[in-house]
Amino acid sequence: MKFYNLLIKYRLQLGILLLIVGGVANYYAGFWPAFPAYLIGVILIAGHFFIGPLRLVQTAMEEGDMDAAERVINGIKYPDLLYKPIRSAFYTVKGQLKMMKQDFDGAEIAMKKGLDLGSPIKEAEGANILQLGMIAMQKGNFKQGESYIRQAIRKGLPDKENEAAAYLQMCNIMMNKREFRAAKDFFKRTKALKPTSPEIVKQIKEIEKYITRIPG
Repeated sequence: MKFYNLLIKYRLQLGILLLIVGGVANYYAGFWPAFPAYLIGVILIAGHFFIGPLRLVQTAMEEGDMDAAERVINGIKYPDLLYKPIRSAFYTVKGQLKMMKQDFDGAEIAMKKGLDLGSPIKEAEGANILQLGMIAMQKGNFKQGESYIRQAIRKGLPDKENEAAAYLQMCNIMMNKREFRAAKDFFKRTKALKPTSPEIVKQIKEIEKYITRIPG
C-alpha cells in the first residue's frame, strides 16, 4: 500500500525519468530496446494527468490529516484533464474540504461543479446534494436548503448516517416553520436509524428535551 501511494505521488517524475532513459537507450541501441521505457513512462504521465492522485486524498482523509488532503487537492493543477467521474470526485472532495474550513461560498461552487459532471453512483449524487443543502442552511437560505435536502432524500443516500443527518435537518426546518407534526415525524425517522455520529447523537439528545412538549 505504501509503495503504491509512493508510486502515485512520484508518478509524473518517474514517467519523465523513464522517457529520458528511453531516449538514451534509443540513441545508443535503437527504438525497440527503448520501447518498454517509453511505454511505461507514457502510462505513468497519462495516469498523473487523467487519473490524478485522489487515492492519496482518500488515504489522508481516512487518517484524519485534512491538511495533507488539501495539499494533494491543491497540487492538482489541471483538473479539467481528469477523467470525468474522477473530476466529479475531485470537486466533491474539494467542496468538503472547503466546507470544513467554513468557506461556504467556495464549497458551494465546488460541489455544484461536481454535480454538473454527474456521478455513476446514484447515492453519491444524493450525498452531494445533501451537502449543498447543509451549505444553504449554514448560509441562512432555509428554503433552498429544504429543497436540496428533499431532493437528496429522493435520490437516495449512501448510508444511515447520511440519512439521519438529512432527516434531522428536515426536523429542524419543520420546527422553524412551526409544522410540528412533520417535525416529530422526521425526528422519529432519525432515531429509528440509530445513528452513531457524535454530532448527530448530540443533536438528537438536545431536541429530545423539548420535542415531546411541542404541539402536533
